This record gives sequence, structure tokens and C-alpha cells, in this order.
Amino acid sequence: MPSRPQTPAYEDPQDTTTPALWGRIACTWAVAFAALHFYWALGGSRGLSVSAGSLAETRPGWFVAVGLWGVGLLCLVAGVLGWLLARPRPRGLFGRTLRVLGWCACAVLLARGIAVEALLLADTAGQEVHVSPEQRMWTLALWNPWFLIGGLLFGLAARKFGRAKGPSGGAAPHP
Repeated sequence: MPSRPQTPAYEDPQDTTTPALWGRIACTWAVAFAALHFYWALGGSRGLSVSAGSLAETRPGWFVAVGLWGVGLLCLVAGVLGWLLARPRPRGLFGRTLRVLGWCACAVLLARGIAVEALLLADTAGQEVHVSPEQRMWTLALWNPWFLIGGLLFGLAARKFGRAKGPSGGAAPHP
């Protein structure tokens, strides 16, 4: 019985993008965000005051350690996750764990972007929390969309990763 030629496991015949594309873009997004946090942690200030307000001026030790170095390292971990989501999906628990972590990154980034956007637009904090008009504008126009974009990228990477299997992933032949 002759066998039909198979489409390679890493291509989706219904889509013009490869599964690796979204993982690579998510990785790039995370590494760029890490670089920005490291720039701030090393003393850079451009853009920090409009995102962190008075913390940018005083730079308490906990803020530099957790908010800048810590977030930068977390972004590098997310970059590794994006890179792994761009690879062929391994079998078993590791592959499933990577996919779940991709969806978790998606959910956290989207929740953060949507929640802060909604809080700022609704002005729920009122006078209790001082947010300057400049800080509010930059958060609404730049920072929250940045989180939303990151969430969408990790969601697309996890979605594509879940559908693509590498050579060891046991992809089923096309009927």
C-alpha cells in the first residue's frame, strides 16, 4: 500500500506562519522588557518616572532589587519560555508543562494589562493614590498595551506550541 507524502510536523498546512514564529516574537518581547528593567536597575532613568512615579526618584533598595532586577530576571525567564515555545514540542510532561506555562504567562500579562487599564480609566483609587496626569497617560498609552501585546504573544505561542510536535513528539500522520 503506497504511503502518501506527509507534511512536516512543524508546518500547519492551514496557516502561513510556523509555530515557532510566535514563540520567537514572545521571546524577543520578554528580552526587550528585561533589557529595559536592567537599564533602570543600573541607574538609567529615561521612562522610569512615568511608569514608577515617586519610586523612580527615591529608588529605595527594595524597589531596585525586586521591581527592577527581579522583574528583569523574571522577564529573562519568560524569554527562555518563549524560546522553548518556539522549539518543537517534546513528548510527555515537559511538553505539557511548557504549554501550560505559556498559557499562564498569557493570562498573567493580560490580567495585569486589563486590570490596571480598567482601574486607571475608572479612577477607582481617587485621591488615595497619587498618579500624575503624565504617569496616567503613559500607563494607558504605552505600558498597559505593552502587557496586552505580551499576553497575546505568549497566548499565540502556547496555542501554536500545543499544535506542533517535533520529531520526537509523535505527530500523527495526516489522513
